[in-house]
Amino acid sequence: MNKWYENKSNNDVVLSTRIRFARNLEDYPFPCRLDTQGKEQVCKAVKDALADVSGLQLQYIEMSSLTQKQAVALAERHLISPEFATPQAGRALLLSPDESVSIMLCEEDHIRIQVIKSGLDLQGTFDLANKIDDLLDSKLKFAFDERIGYLTQCPTNLGTGMRASVMMHLPSLSKCNQISRLVSTVSKLGLTIRGTYGEGTGAKGDIYQLSNQISLGISENNALDNLKAITMQIATQERTVGEEFVKNVNVLDRINRAYGILSTARLLSTDEMLDLFSWVRLGVMYKIIDTDITILNELTETMQAATLACANREDMNGDERDEARAKAVRNKLFKQ
Repeated sequence: MNKWYENKSNNDVVLSTRIRFARNLEDYPFPCRLDTQGKEQVCKAVKDALADVSGLQLQYIEMSSLTQKQAVALAERHLISPEFATPQAGRALLLSPDESVSIMLCEEDHIRIQVIKSGLDLQGTFDLANKIDDLLDSKLKFAFDERIGYLTQCPTNLGTGMRASVMMHLPSLSKCNQISRLVSTVSKLGLTIRGTYGEGTGAKGDIYQLSNQISLGISENNALDNLKAITMQIATQERTVGEEFVKNVNVLDRINRAYGILSTARLLSTDEMLDLFSWVRLGVMYKIIDTDITILNELTETMQAATLACANREDMNGDERDEARAKAVRNKLFKQ
């Protein structure tokens, strides 16, 4: 079965769409107040509730059974939060074979339902997340207040408990120093732009995360409509700026040099790879370079340090990882 990131994107700017629901069980304190036994009871309740659901095929993973590198690899692929990768007893993960569905148990909240799809697909992603939410709601008793909505440990998630986000590649806006202005503009519209791995992280390879900032006092449909409208506007801005940007001979040189380095490099760090990918994506977008952008998406997910090591040998040193990464890029992109 293909992973979600191996599917062809339907959008040249939006790489992926994610919907996340935060939920808590009424009969248990928030995870920060739960002991290990209580967390294990929550995990079992959710696992049992989804055990007989056809089509999902969710694998149950106790986080304590993973090595630190295996846990970090999950965070690199956006399947869990970076905080969830830190060792802590009583945590578990439910994961679908294509990695499009991941459910964190006993992170900040009892349940974090997450669905990711390739490209711009807010409605389809929401529908699947909502289906899972409804299945759990029919078997478990969520903490809910008629006036406030779903109750969550962090007040910023109260209400719908939903975070909808899109991962966007914005090379032209980024390299033309227009991101700061964009951040200020979207914040006034109830949205936020963060780095590749969320709050407090940088944008690797000019990849940014745009998401709703408000979950209280707004319906899920309104939040999705607002996010979609702003996403389309930003994508239009990126294309407009990009059309002029790629006319510059220095930019054309950077694009072609990036492609050349990827085809011949024997050592590639993660950051260098992502920087070069950004230039190549830009070249593909304007038909300067002819390559399969789906392969770039796959390599972006699978060539991160911990993910690469777990697929080969966990005790690889830095040079060994960089050499394996460069070889995989040559083999995948250039069939060398």
